Amino acid sequence: MDGITVRTVREQDAEALAAIEKECFSLPLSKEQLLSQIRDEKVFLLTAEDPDGEPAGYAGYYAVLDEGYITNVAVREVFRRRHIADRLMEELEHRAKEDALAFLTLEVRESNAPAVALYSKHGFETRGLRKNYYERPRENALIMTLDLK
Repeated sequence: MDGITVRTVREQDAEALAAIEKECFSLPLSKEQLLSQIRDEKVFLLTAEDPDGEPAGYAGYYAVLDEGYITNVAVREVFRRRHIADRLMEELEHRAKEDALAFLTLEVRESNAPAVALYSKHGFETRGLRKNYYERPRENALIMTLDLK
Protein backbone atom coordinates (compact mmCIF):
# COMPACT_ATOMS: atom_id res chain seq x y z
CA MET A 1 0.00 0.00 0.00
CA ASP A 2 2.43 2.67 -1.21
CA GLY A 3 4.85 2.03 1.68
CA ILE A 4 2.30 3.14 4.30
CA THR A 5 2.76 1.54 7.72
CA VAL A 6 0.38 1.62 10.67
CA ARG A 7 1.69 1.93 14.22
CA THR A 8 0.68 3.18 17.64
CA VAL A 9 0.88 6.94 18.07
CA ARG A 10 3.76 8.38 20.13
CA GLU A 11 3.98 11.74 21.90
CA GLN A 12 6.30 13.12 19.22
CA ASP A 13 3.45 12.64 16.68
CA ALA A 14 1.20 15.22 18.38
CA GLU A 15 2.27 18.18 16.25
CA ALA A 16 1.79 16.29 12.98
CA LEU A 17 -1.60 15.01 14.15
CA ALA A 18 -2.64 18.55 15.07
CA ALA A 19 -1.79 19.58 11.48
CA ILE A 20 -3.97 16.72 10.18
CA GLU A 21 -6.77 17.92 12.48
CA LYS A 22 -6.52 21.46 11.05
CA GLU A 23 -6.68 20.10 7.51
CA CYS A 24 -9.61 17.74 8.12
CA PHE A 25 -11.92 19.32 10.71
CA SER A 26 -13.66 22.66 11.23
CA LEU A 27 -13.05 22.46 15.02
CA PRO A 28 -9.65 20.75 15.20
CA LEU A 29 -8.06 19.34 18.32
CA SER A 30 -4.95 21.16 19.49
CA LYS A 31 -1.53 19.62 20.01
CA GLU A 32 -2.16 19.81 23.78
CA GLN A 33 -5.52 18.03 23.48
CA LEU A 34 -3.90 15.32 21.37
CA LEU A 35 -1.06 14.91 23.88
CA SER A 36 -3.66 14.45 26.59
CA GLN A 37 -5.27 11.67 24.55
CA ILE A 38 -1.91 10.04 23.79
CA ARG A 39 -1.10 9.94 27.50
CA ASP A 40 -4.53 8.60 28.52
CA GLU A 41 -4.43 4.84 29.11
CA LYS A 42 -8.09 4.55 28.07
CA VAL A 43 -7.33 5.97 24.60
CA PHE A 44 -5.87 3.91 21.76
CA LEU A 45 -4.48 5.88 18.81
CA LEU A 46 -2.95 4.68 15.55
CA THR A 47 -1.17 6.57 12.81
CA ALA A 48 -0.56 5.60 9.21
CA GLU A 49 2.81 6.96 8.18
CA ASP A 50 4.32 7.49 4.77
CA PRO A 51 7.70 6.04 3.76
CA ASP A 52 9.42 9.14 5.19
CA GLY A 53 7.88 8.49 8.60
CA GLU A 54 5.41 11.38 8.40
CA PRO A 55 1.83 10.74 9.59
CA ALA A 56 -0.55 10.53 6.63
CA GLY A 57 -3.57 9.95 8.85
CA TYR A 58 -4.68 8.73 12.23
CA ALA A 59 -7.58 7.14 14.07
CA GLY A 60 -8.43 6.22 17.61
CA TYR A 61 -10.95 5.27 20.22
CA TYR A 62 -11.39 5.54 23.93
CA ALA A 63 -12.69 2.66 25.98
CA VAL A 64 -15.18 2.92 28.82
CA LEU A 65 -15.66 -0.49 30.43
CA ASP A 66 -16.38 -2.69 27.36
CA GLU A 67 -17.53 0.15 25.11
CA GLY A 68 -15.40 1.75 22.40
CA TYR A 69 -15.97 5.31 21.21
CA ILE A 70 -14.12 6.25 18.03
CA THR A 71 -12.74 9.75 18.45
CA ASN A 72 -11.55 10.60 14.93
CA VAL A 73 -10.56 9.01 11.66
CA ALA A 74 -8.60 11.48 9.55
CA VAL A 75 -6.41 11.19 6.47
CA ARG A 76 -4.52 14.06 4.84
CA GLU A 77 -6.06 14.99 1.52
CA VAL A 78 -2.96 14.09 -0.52
CA PHE A 79 -3.16 10.53 0.85
CA ARG A 80 -6.88 9.93 0.32
CA ARG A 81 -8.20 7.16 -1.96
CA ARG A 82 -5.27 4.90 -1.08
CA HIS A 83 -7.23 2.74 1.41
CA ILE A 84 -5.44 4.28 4.39
CA ALA A 85 -8.71 4.86 6.26
CA ASP A 86 -9.65 1.23 5.55
CA ARG A 87 -6.40 0.05 7.07
CA LEU A 88 -6.85 2.26 10.13
CA MET A 89 -10.41 0.97 10.62
CA GLU A 90 -9.25 -2.65 10.33
CA GLU A 91 -6.54 -2.08 12.93
CA LEU A 92 -8.97 -0.30 15.30
CA GLU A 93 -11.40 -3.21 15.05
CA HIS A 94 -8.61 -5.73 15.64
CA ARG A 95 -7.44 -3.87 18.75
CA ALA A 96 -11.01 -3.42 20.01
CA LYS A 97 -11.52 -7.19 19.81
CA GLU A 98 -8.24 -7.73 21.68
CA ASP A 99 -9.51 -5.29 24.32
CA ALA A 100 -12.73 -7.39 24.54
CA LEU A 101 -14.94 -4.44 23.65
CA ALA A 102 -18.62 -5.17 22.99
CA PHE A 103 -18.90 -2.52 20.29
CA LEU A 104 -17.33 0.45 18.56
CA THR A 105 -19.46 3.51 17.93
CA LEU A 106 -19.00 6.97 16.41
CA GLU A 107 -20.73 10.08 15.20
CA VAL A 108 -20.39 11.21 11.59
CA ARG A 109 -21.77 14.23 9.75
CA GLU A 110 -24.99 13.26 8.03
CA SER A 111 -23.70 14.82 4.76
CA ASN A 112 -20.30 13.08 4.83
CA ALA A 113 -21.13 10.39 2.28
CA PRO A 114 -17.54 9.10 1.88
CA ALA A 115 -17.18 8.57 5.65
CA VAL A 116 -20.63 6.98 5.96
CA ALA A 117 -19.70 4.63 3.10
CA LEU A 118 -16.36 3.79 4.79
CA TYR A 119 -18.00 2.92 8.10
CA SER A 120 -20.79 0.96 6.40
CA LYS A 121 -18.19 -1.02 4.46
CA HIS A 122 -16.65 -1.99 7.81
CA GLY A 123 -19.95 -3.23 9.20
CA PHE A 124 -21.11 -0.15 11.10
CA GLU A 125 -24.87 0.38 11.10
CA THR A 126 -26.78 3.62 11.66
CA ARG A 127 -28.42 3.37 15.08
CA GLY A 128 -29.54 6.94 15.70
CA LEU A 129 -29.32 10.63 14.99
CA ARG A 130 -27.97 13.52 17.08
CA LYS A 131 -29.72 16.73 16.03
CA ASN A 132 -27.45 19.74 15.50
CA TYR A 133 -24.45 17.84 16.89
CA TYR A 134 -21.84 19.53 14.71
CA GLU A 135 -20.91 23.21 14.44
CA ARG A 136 -19.21 25.09 11.60
CA PRO A 137 -21.53 24.31 9.90
CA ARG A 138 -24.34 23.17 12.19
CA GLU A 139 -25.39 19.68 11.16
CA ASN A 140 -26.91 16.46 12.41
CA ALA A 141 -24.74 13.46 13.21
CA LEU A 142 -25.50 9.86 12.42
CA ILE A 143 -24.66 7.48 15.25
CA MET A 144 -23.05 4.41 13.71
CA THR A 145 -22.16 1.27 15.65
CA LEU A 146 -20.32 -1.98 15.02
CA ASP A 147 -21.18 -4.86 17.35
CA LEU A 148 -18.10 -6.93 18.20
CA LYS A 149 -19.63 -9.71 20.32
